[in-house]
Amino acid sequence: MDGSTTIETIERVSAAASAGPPLGMLAELTHRCPLQCPYCSNPIHLLKAAEELDTTTWLSAFSQAAELGVLQVHLSGGEPTLRQDLEEFVSALASRGVYTNLITAGVTLTAERIKRLADCGLDHIQLSLQAIDPEISDKIGNYKQSLERKLTVARWIREAGLPLTLNAPTHRHNIRQTRAVIELALNLEADRLEIAHVQYYGWAARNRAALLPDYETVLDEAAIVGEAKERLKGVLNIDYVTPDYYAQFPKPCMGGWAKDVITIKPEGKVLPCHAAESLPLAFDNVRDKPLAAIWYGGEAFNRFRGLEWMKEPCRSCPRKDIDFGGCRCQAFALTGDAEAADPACSLSPHHHLMAEVAKSATASAPPPFVYRRIGQA
Repeated sequence: MDGSTTIETIERVSAAASAGPPLGMLAELTHRCPLQCPYCSNPIHLLKAAEELDTTTWLSAFSQAAELGVLQVHLSGGEPTLRQDLEEFVSALASRGVYTNLITAGVTLTAERIKRLADCGLDHIQLSLQAIDPEISDKIGNYKQSLERKLTVARWIREAGLPLTLNAPTHRHNIRQTRAVIELALNLEADRLEIAHVQYYGWAARNRAALLPDYETVLDEAAIVGEAKERLKGVLNIDYVTPDYYAQFPKPCMGGWAKDVITIKPEGKVLPCHAAESLPLAFDNVRDKPLAAIWYGGEAFNRFRGLEWMKEPCRSCPRKDIDFGGCRCQAFALTGDAEAADPACSLSPHHHLMAEVAKSATASAPPPFVYRRIGQA
């Protein structure tokens, strides 16, 4: 063993020793989905139903998560309501005092099932909106009458007494609808509105030229959202996530790599973040190893945990405790080096790459969507 390997091993052991328990879990129950949104962050290779964890294994994972210290579980996908055992999962988590949040496209839900989930102990629903123009909504999801269906489901959610968040993924096809989205959230009595620009991983990366808006339009939208956040303070909680391609500093990667959140994929692979599969790392599976052993001892979890792994300019940067070097997946995608400073950061020597990608993507009319489909890879 050479000296550099010894130092690297010591740093990883140190990072594992300083880790606290995860507070949240993203449970991607399935890759199946009736919508085919081109901005989906699921990987290009989508898993079929036969490859998903069975009910018993998911229940074991949820029990282990509660023992580990997880306080909230986000039930996602794909479309999580396609799992017929969803009620069983919600009941099991509720019995352990774990907060449950369902992230759904909504089009498969009925009023009866929403009430059943609420009776099982579901705490919250996040409902996605592709657009508030019916034609654009149908085009993005490749699903007819999607908006009409979603608006009905939103009302059912409120009738069931559940808190409602509207998720509005933003891109060049719907960015000019921001004012109307805010008004819709008010009309639906949503508790929270998330206006989040598409993050370019998975299918979204493949469709970046079709989705990325130009800088001036983003600035206009930011002003609209800023005014609304101030005006509606105490009425509607608005979260706004801007595109990295026009940022001066990166977003903090999951609040720090393997710091607070753990992700389980449909087949049981356990990740520090939902996009981590894009990195050249080995990931453990909950079928083979206890969740606690993966969280504290997994090689992938300790690879970028803490600050010791950082290179310059991150290592000596006063912002390293704020943004933790930014996104490792983005750094690897654009530079080929997972330890590089996130190119979204203006202090990164690779920052010019973001501007070049944005300029190239927005220079001409958007190409047709490559729709998210199982087997399309």
